[in-house]
Amino acid sequence: MKWEGDRQSDNVEDRRGGGGGGFGGFGGKTVGIGTLVIALIGGAIFGVDPGTILALLGGGSPAPVQQQTQTVPANDRETQFVRTTLAYTEDVWAALFREQGAQYTPPRLVLFEGATPTACGTGQSATGPFYCPPDQKVYIDLSFFRLMQQRFKVSGEFPQAYVIAHEVGHHVQNLLGLSDKVHSAQQRVSESEGNALSVRLELQADCFAGVWANRTDQREQILEQGDVEAALAAASAIGDDALQKQSRGVVVPDSFTHGSSAQRVRWFRRGLDSGQVESCNTFEAREL
Repeated sequence: MKWEGDRQSDNVEDRRGGGGGGFGGFGGKTVGIGTLVIALIGGAIFGVDPGTILALLGGGSPAPVQQQTQTVPANDRETQFVRTTLAYTEDVWAALFREQGAQYTPPRLVLFEGATPTACGTGQSATGPFYCPPDQKVYIDLSFFRLMQQRFKVSGEFPQAYVIAHEVGHHVQNLLGLSDKVHSAQQRVSESEGNALSVRLELQADCFAGVWANRTDQREQILEQGDVEAALAAASAIGDDALQKQSRGVVVPDSFTHGSSAQRVRWFRRGLDSGQVESCNTFEAREL
């Protein structure tokens, strides 16, 4: 992925250096290590943290933790990459919103280590990157990128950019009011039906990430040989069926919250090929 020398976003908040605070839980509840491992393997990877949703639906309040913010933001290559990728998302979504006569409000991206306070409760690095709707921030512990290489055998910077673009996709859904509608509907249906709605929300964020990749490559020519294949491999590796088979040895479709490997690949590819937000209407699609 070619990105060096391009604009870097100022909407990055660096909380690294002091550990980011204590280990509370979402909504003031304690999160055990077993729960964190399950969430890591089967839940929040590349999507909205399940703890975030539980806190929102349960009306929980954030657990008090001490926030420690690094005085001088890091300027290493990895941090520059994150800032540049976020800037790409800002440019693409600002243009897309402008085409519809609207103004895009970009999210802030928070870099942290271990744990950090959020408007959704205490964010934990073990649950992977996530988006918190109340404070409109994306939270990422960059150690997750190394986990992608170690656990899922996915390397390269473009799959990492896909992770960021997916979370920004959730921000776009929040701005459009889609997240609220889904979360409201989930409270009125069964668990399996609620999971099915979550799958459609997540697959749409995958598709939005594909739209971002298409539009950014048109503007900046960022893609290099092998980049798309690596991103598709990442999407396949974190499908619910692949994760469940890895962690349990058994696949339970009714418990899917993010979509199967094939579905995640299909919807990311759909956005990538079309470059059109209209192609990402997972909620009216007969087949996912």
